[in-house]
Amino acid sequence: MGDYDVIVIGGGFSGAVMAERFANLQNKRVLVIEQRAHIAGNCFDYVNEAGILVHHYGPHLFHTNKSAVWDYLSQFTEWTPYEHKVLAAVDSKLVPIPFNLNTLEMMFSHDEAEALKQCLIATYGFDSKVPILELRQSPDAKLRELAECVYEKFFVNYTTKQWGCSPEQISPSVTARVPVVISRDDRYFQDRYQAIPKEGYTKLVAKILAHPNITVTLNTDATSLIKLDVQSRTITFKGQPFNGTLVFTGMLDQLFAYCHGELPYRSLQFDFQTLDLEQFQAATTVNYPNEHRYTRITEFKHILGQKSAQTTIVKEYPQDYDRLDPTKNVPYYPIFNDQNQQRFDAYKTLVDGFTNIITAGRLADYKYYNMDDAIANALNYFVAKDS
Repeated sequence: MGDYDVIVIGGGFSGAVMAERFANLQNKRVLVIEQRAHIAGNCFDYVNEAGILVHHYGPHLFHTNKSAVWDYLSQFTEWTPYEHKVLAAVDSKLVPIPFNLNTLEMMFSHDEAEALKQCLIATYGFDSKVPILELRQSPDAKLRELAECVYEKFFVNYTTKQWGCSPEQISPSVTARVPVVISRDDRYFQDRYQAIPKEGYTKLVAKILAHPNITVTLNTDATSLIKLDVQSRTITFKGQPFNGTLVFTGMLDQLFAYCHGELPYRSLQFDFQTLDLEQFQAATTVNYPNEHRYTRITEFKHILGQKSAQTTIVKEYPQDYDRLDPTKNVPYYPIFNDQNQQRFDAYKTLVDGFTNIITAGRLADYKYYNMDDAIANALNYFVAKDS
């Protein structure tokens, strides 16, 4: 097809940034195909009837240490500073997480907390972070007891609900994301840049995609329009040869018609409630590691400091992904283990057989990317091409 030089499948951050870079840096004509009714992927947000900015697919909090990512996005949005704090409901208390020295003092007696604090600092150093599974292997009996307490009360049940399996069955790259923090920093993230787009993520992505060379098509299943021939390594679009660049940000198993089997994911079910209260809870997010089927409740008005007589909350229920069930067919988290990685590698080998396909994003790379990771990867593709 001569109409477009680049076809981007997926209108989330990865696809939007790739589209903007091709259009802006290389003057390419770009078509973005999005299967949903909206852009911005899982970062999609909107103002609800109560006037509250709601994140449709659960809370998305932007944080990064990458100046290049911050500077890039700042071309398309103003920011509202926001540092995320999370509480956990444990032993009838609301205590800060990640587990830190403040949490320690709320969970133990003064003398116990002081002894454990000194031991942690002496062993690991002040302001360090220790993965909970590593702390369980400590040679110090007191620290092992602390680790077991944190593991049992904060970690194991939450992780089992989130992933549908025990922590030991999950890749260390995931469990390492849950540390014990040896400081009084109650922030959930410690990155240099922490803020929320002033008008929300959807408007930010819309501005990224506003280049005149970019056309966006919604409510369209790209796999019904694009066909790959693995043998001849050719691409057709609407039945005609396509020799331009295909950027794919979706699931590789879907792109290749599940020829090597399905890649498993965890999905989420959201229960939104708008309540006639000014405030429901003390923090944006409260985790429930041990009670209820849901893992956490988020109250959105905390994020932008919105004032309203009503408030909107969402409860999150983790579940298995099922592409055939409309209540479970949004893939959120790749499930990392050796078998799944081997299946993904088989699909990636098929992609690598084509010279004009670029994969980008959490789904296409089958990795857990934060927003800034996904954006940095897209930006770095063009840096690498220019070097």
